[in-house]
Amino acid sequence: MNENLFASFITPTVMGLPVVILIIMFPSLLFPAPNRLINNRLVSLQQWLVQLTTKQMLNIHNYKGQTWALMLMSLILFIGSTNLLGLLPHSFTPTTQLSMNLGMAIPLWAATVVIGFRYKTKSSLAHFLPQGTPLPLIPMLVVIETISLFIQPMALAVRLTANITAGHLLIHLIGGATLALMNISTPVALITFIILILLTILEFAVALIQAYVFTLLVSLYLHDNT
Repeated sequence: MNENLFASFITPTVMGLPVVILIIMFPSLLFPAPNRLINNRLVSLQQWLVQLTTKQMLNIHNYKGQTWALMLMSLILFIGSTNLLGLLPHSFTPTTQLSMNLGMAIPLWAATVVIGFRYKTKSSLAHFLPQGTPLPLIPMLVVIETISLFIQPMALAVRLTANITAGHLLIHLIGGATLALMNISTPVALITFIILILLTILEFAVALIQAYVFTLLVSLYLHDNT
């Protein structure tokens, strides 16, 4: 069991070629574009959830921030669907890879920072030095605020990676323990199996919550710079 503990986090390959790009593109097939006058229940439910999330997330933004609506909704749908598909047996979750999460976090964070320096230059620079700071503390505070700014994309990526990876590891460990206990004590194995079911349900919630948290933090960074 210890040998295969991290096997689900290895990038899958076919004939020596990585297929992670195909896996990343697959969730887009789950959200068909409506092409009928009257949609079915599934498409109607998807549209209602997207509109509800859009209204809640963009309520604090001005006009410039609301132009990011398509980007933010695409981001939350992609992360959420990828996390959910990763809970299927013998599947691969791209969001367990720190490199991929950094690839999403850094460009989005950099775009919000560039927008802030372009349209709100004075306000963006004022974040580095709070008002009323004593003169001897100015150099140290500027360094601290600069470091905290550059840590933001790392925090975004590490938070998503850690939460998704921890959930998969717990499911793997408890599932292995359940199989091992079946030959030792059936009642204990049954209790462990119930815990595994509850943990799986929790992971479904975590998959959606982490997608929402990632997108919400990007939205807040955008709000601070527009």
